[in-house]
Amino acid sequence: MKLPIFIADAFTARAFRGNPAAVCLLENELDEDMHQKIAREMNLSETAFIRKLHPTDNFIQSSCFGLRWFTPASEVPLCGHATLASAAVLFHKIKNMNSTLSFVTLSGELKARRAEDGIILDLPLYPAHPQNFHEVEDLIKTAIGNTLVQDVCYSSDTRKLLVRLSDTYNRYFAPWVGVAEDPVTGSAHAVLSSYWSQQLGKKEMHAFQCSRRGGELGISLRPDGRVDIRGGAAVVLEGTLTA
Repeated sequence: MKLPIFIADAFTARAFRGNPAAVCLLENELDEDMHQKIAREMNLSETAFIRKLHPTDNFIQSSCFGLRWFTPASEVPLCGHATLASAAVLFHKIKNMNSTLSFVTLSGELKARRAEDGIILDLPLYPAHPQNFHEVEDLIKTAIGNTLVQDVCYSSDTRKLLVRLSDTYNRYFAPWVGVAEDPVTGSAHAVLSSYWSQQLGKKEMHAFQCSRRGGELGISLRPDGRVDIRGGAAVVLEGTLTA
């Protein structure tokens, strides 16, 4: 078996920054357990698998594809940076002719459209609700010690816990799916966008994820209850996976 495979750094315009994702193009159905084996081999926070939805589809002319994301440990229901990486591969390396791509995913239909300064993702917007600090106090202290906490919220839709510190900065940790720290996280900003829109009274925002690699995201809340997240991507590797 040979598969075209790419690595793209998402939410950055420069190589070796942002969040790297592997992207596999599937001409045919892939054995179910092979998805996880490939993701474990790539050992990145996510590996994306793009598949054709119909036998007559092709990666250059078609505008709608299936998309799945796997960490080294499990499949996940939503991944923003690997969706951005997938769109970048189709737009910039495969030369897909469409201005907008649709992806059928576990989180419904997601869209990615070309923009002058990158790619814009159309993602769900998930609200975060106040969380009783004492219910998660031990967990938070284990993670950050006695650092002052200003606010704690929880998104039941995504099962993400938002902990606001006194010197507000943005980092994301998900060891339960095999990701100790994710460099730049699109799905987390589907929650953060809702929270900070309420806090700041803004619909348009700029976000920086303060990991070692770092990455930037443009945020735009939409009237239909979704969020546009804009970012760049740099394809740093392309080749063939043989298994």
